[in-house]
Amino acid sequence: MDIPPAHRKRYAMSEQDLAKRIAAKDRRALARGITLVESGRADHRAQAAALLAALPQDRQALRIGLSGTPGVGKSTFIESFGMMLTGMGLRVAVLAVDPSSSRSGGSILGDKTRMDRLSRDPNAFIRPSPSQTHLGGVARRTREAVRLCEGAGFDVVLIETVGVGQSETVVAQMSDVFLLLLAPAGGDELQGVKRGIMEMADLIVVNKADGALKSTATRTCADYAGALRLLRKREQDPDGYPKAMMVSAAEEQGLDAVWAALSELSDWRRAQGFWDKTRADQARYWFHEDIKQRLLAQLEAPQVKAELKGLSDAVAQGDKDPSAAAQAFVTKLSSLTK
Repeated sequence: MDIPPAHRKRYAMSEQDLAKRIAAKDRRALARGITLVESGRADHRAQAAALLAALPQDRQALRIGLSGTPGVGKSTFIESFGMMLTGMGLRVAVLAVDPSSSRSGGSILGDKTRMDRLSRDPNAFIRPSPSQTHLGGVARRTREAVRLCEGAGFDVVLIETVGVGQSETVVAQMSDVFLLLLAPAGGDELQGVKRGIMEMADLIVVNKADGALKSTATRTCADYAGALRLLRKREQDPDGYPKAMMVSAAEEQGLDAVWAALSELSDWRRAQGFWDKTRADQARYWFHEDIKQRLLAQLEAPQVKAELKGLSDAVAQGDKDPSAAAQAFVTKLSSLTK
């Protein structure tokens, strides 16, 4: 693309200048920064690292992870909850992850359309990102996008996951509090994932507690409150947590109680030292994850792929044992990637 001379300076902005604009709460610069950290190009990864290093390091937002079954009303809840928070004078960022097609690789990215009111609020920022088939319910670079939002001075960052499942618990590795949103009478749908997701949840919120569903929501909330009492108490939880609550996002009922519970829990964890400990543990987790991803990226080198194909063909034809071939490949990998 031929860039007009008048616009070349904007495209040639250094990471330090971009960081300054993000720190000054420039929404366009923030969007550009997230695009940079989401890129998989080697030169962009180096620029993204420089950008993150140049951001203010003393800004922390309350990171709220949010998951729930499809159709539970996550977008409605986030919009109503976000509007309430901005009405209180808080700045809210929403990082919504949409599932990517395993065939085409595309995503709809329709969260801004579903959250029309919140997307027009000057104190809110919504960024949909494709999961790119990455397990864990979040995009691979969501954690770095969270850091950019903190650098931009947002008070609350909501991280909406793709859906609900065992892999969705990865969002707990980048959030301070984890909220699980359920629909009335949705217990049977969660039997297969209950242990994984419920052991991570700090707050279980039963949505759609209105109209004909209100009595069903009350029973569902009571059922989950009972189930939570059977789980082993975690040291990072005060008495009464995790807890189950009811809301009606459509009628904007119960949202203030959810915010009060989240604030109480995060304040307690700060006072007891769990906030800093959790963030340190999360940083260690993502350090190891980044190493794994970089090692996996080495498999894409042409010479490595050729060696891998030769060995896999030999295994398929029965000429080599799978374990022996794997050991031979790992042993030779370092020389292939030099």
